Amino acid sequence: MAAGRRVPSHGDGGAVLLRGRFSPVPSPCSASWSVALTERELQVLRPGGPDAALRLADCVGSSAFPSGPSAACFSLVGYPFRKARWGSPARQRLQRTFRVNQHSDAEENLRIAQAWSQRIRELSLPAAPTRDGASYGVLPRPCRALVLLNPQSGAGRALEDFQAVVQPMLADADITPTIFVTERAHHAQEKVRDEELSQWDVLVVMSGDGLLHEVLNGLMERPDWEEALQTPLCILPGGSGNALAASINYYAGNDHVAKKKLLTNCTFILCKGLHAPMDLVSLSTASGKRYFSFLGFGWGFIADVDIDSEKYRRLGNARFTLGTLQCLVRLRVYQGRLSYLPAAAEPGTPRDNKAPGHQAKAAAGTEVLSGHGALPADTLLVPLGQPVPPHWVVVPEEEFVCVYAIYQSHLGTNLLMAPTARLHDGCIHLFYVRAGISRVALLKIFLAMGRGTHMDLNCPHLHCVPVRAFRLEPRSSAGIMTVDGEALACEPVQGQIHGHMCRVVTGSTGS
Repeated sequence: MAAGRRVPSHGDGGAVLLRGRFSPVPSPCSASWSVALTERELQVLRPGGPDAALRLADCVGSSAFPSGPSAACFSLVGYPFRKARWGSPARQRLQRTFRVNQHSDAEENLRIAQAWSQRIRELSLPAAPTRDGASYGVLPRPCRALVLLNPQSGAGRALEDFQAVVQPMLADADITPTIFVTERAHHAQEKVRDEELSQWDVLVVMSGDGLLHEVLNGLMERPDWEEALQTPLCILPGGSGNALAASINYYAGNDHVAKKKLLTNCTFILCKGLHAPMDLVSLSTASGKRYFSFLGFGWGFIADVDIDSEKYRRLGNARFTLGTLQCLVRLRVYQGRLSYLPAAAEPGTPRDNKAPGHQAKAAAGTEVLSGHGALPADTLLVPLGQPVPPHWVVVPEEEFVCVYAIYQSHLGTNLLMAPTARLHDGCIHLFYVRAGISRVALLKIFLAMGRGTHMDLNCPHLHCVPVRAFRLEPRSSAGIMTVDGEALACEPVQGQIHGHMCRVVTGSTGS
């Protein structure tokens, strides 16, 4: 809502749908204001003062209620961006209330107030189109949210931040949260695996990326996993890295922000309620384990930073800066073979991995069926004991500083690793850094990654290729691997993209 913006004489918010004269609440006098509602804004013409246009795109809720013996009121709440003393603009709460006293009949005034409130709510909902084969949706109102919260994540302030920042905004948007506080590892995974999901309209994760990884894999353990994945997921930043939250904020077209500003932006996105499909990646290991991942898989330098900096998690996002400097000092080289299926390769290869009754071998050699109740088959992969298909690319170098396969834009709050990535682009963005890079050059890459300009450095050791599947075969078990920031044993692993597999709350239909 851009309060204070001058309204042109003919208006720029579209045709007027409702018009009336109402008194502002609270008001120092009984003077009435001319109020007009269009498809995009609430226009207010104040006598003797500046006119204002309140953008409905910033509005999260509206209500109507009786006021006094005969009058009624309607109110709307929004979170427009306001200039901050320093840094990027921040969303701040703005409430406007108008008193309806046009008739002596209380019921008639309440009916008018309810009509305005209902129309404001309807127009404030985001559009939910079908675009590029992706079907969008909007959370219902009232909305029931199960909030899975890890009080130990990040700097340990998740519960406090939820109560101070998130809960009041959800109340404005008619979203009722039920908080489930995790007490141990895999607690959230067990919760969603056994939960009756029909009682919830959205599953909200208030933590770092690791808790969402738990939730996704808990949903995949359900016999009704296909139906369960249609329950929209929402991430609110409560951890250290907050990569998906930063990506969602980026897809919405917002400025790069962190901490409370990022939390406010992501909560606002939840309040608007738009949700869209999100790709997942199936990862299979030589030991027979299978994971479903929403963010990325890492090996080498980045994975080292992620895990080695765990002991500094109370520092919040600063832990990664400290971890990066420490890992630069003892820069390691890892040996292994990297192979991939380019995104543009094999135009006849099926992109849809959901063909009913199709049967394929999983990476570990066990049989996986795609169909009702069975997990989706990795149709682009062959068992790890076999050579990759001939149309795959095998990287000639076998010494690396790091390999990272990412499917979102951000690796962390301050790391824009894949600027072109989107929620459902059907692509894995495979980065690898060959051995021989200097510490100075590697540091420059990570500094440039804060702005998403690292590929502009034209570093000969840094490579990025869009792929649909990949395989990594380390020569040694000495090393760290991560999936969505969680540590894995170092062993051969391969993965492929599965498009439009789950749903996530987002701020843009361009994501």
